[in-house]
Amino acid sequence: MGRAGWGLSRLCVRWAALLLALWPCCAHGNWMWLGIASFGVPEKLGCAGLPLSGRQKELCKRKPHLLPSIREGARLAIQECRSQFRHERWDCLLLPPGSAAAAAFSVFGAELSSGTKETAFIYAVTAAGLVHSVTRACSAGNMTECSCDTNLQNGGSATEGWHWGGCSDDIHYGMWFSRKFLDGPIKNITGKDGNGLISMNLHNNEAGRQAVAKLLSVDCRCHGVSGSCAVKTCWKTMSSFEKIGQYLKDKYENSIQVLDRLKKKLRRKEKAQRKIPIRKEDLLYINKSPNYCVEDHKLGIPGTQGRECNRTSEGPDGCNLLCCGRGYNTHVVRHVERCECKFVWCCYVRCRRCESMTDVHTCK
Repeated sequence: MGRAGWGLSRLCVRWAALLLALWPCCAHGNWMWLGIASFGVPEKLGCAGLPLSGRQKELCKRKPHLLPSIREGARLAIQECRSQFRHERWDCLLLPPGSAAAAAFSVFGAELSSGTKETAFIYAVTAAGLVHSVTRACSAGNMTECSCDTNLQNGGSATEGWHWGGCSDDIHYGMWFSRKFLDGPIKNITGKDGNGLISMNLHNNEAGRQAVAKLLSVDCRCHGVSGSCAVKTCWKTMSSFEKIGQYLKDKYENSIQVLDRLKKKLRRKEKAQRKIPIRKEDLLYINKSPNYCVEDHKLGIPGTQGRECNRTSEGPDGCNLLCCGRGYNTHVVRHVERCECKFVWCCYVRCRRCESMTDVHTCK
């Protein structure tokens, strides 16, 4: 092995050691670190050395072939969270491994246990990510326990000229595994004061899974002479995870505050609305969100100072909202690039050197 290979190997070991030092800190969010671990560390460490709860490790040992899907589910969730909230005051910022806050919280910081709207979205999107990644592995033939949806191999409508065929995504195994892997550790928590939060987290896990099921779509391919569509072969497929993330973001915007004390089931906090049933696809929260405008080292909140904003936007990325009324600074950025390139015979490309000036606005 060359010097570069040895350097990469040593870097992998150090990265693994750093992550392992952080595993004990947080019971339920630690598995999400797999979504940012580099160089294939999860597979090298094996189930025993991963940031999993006892039940998750047992499940991992029984089904080690699912490790790549678990890691991919965490990666999908983290990536989508960052994408959906990139213009918000809370931008789904990840805590850097080794930081003081990371030693006390999960990859998402205090939001994972705060019982806020942000907590609701995190639980929903991670549960959805796990369903999505496991189902994709099933459809790709990477598993022996699942494959395409065999219930849709036959049937259709002869009068309408279509029939089921191809490989329909079978989300049932992914839904089962997501419940087993994520809900089991939460149900295992004890403590009378946490009942409302536990029920909230379980509900939001299921809401994420329901989002994947609700957004299943039907794709078809035409068959016929000269490009006609005399017969269509159709199959069910999951929506892109970006679409699922947008659906969950909409649910986040319309999330429901519930009481932190349980009687028989979760109830809305607003008395006037308690007769309105809570649907399984709704996102629920208990506590109001903290002030993301101001830096808070204890909670790992960086504040919005220095964030780039859009001066002309009236949305969440606008300077007025993102900067929380503190105003913004403007500075000019000079861009230099090649432009108006032409091919000259023979044989090179001649370009002009173009300069442009752009105003960049950052929060005070």
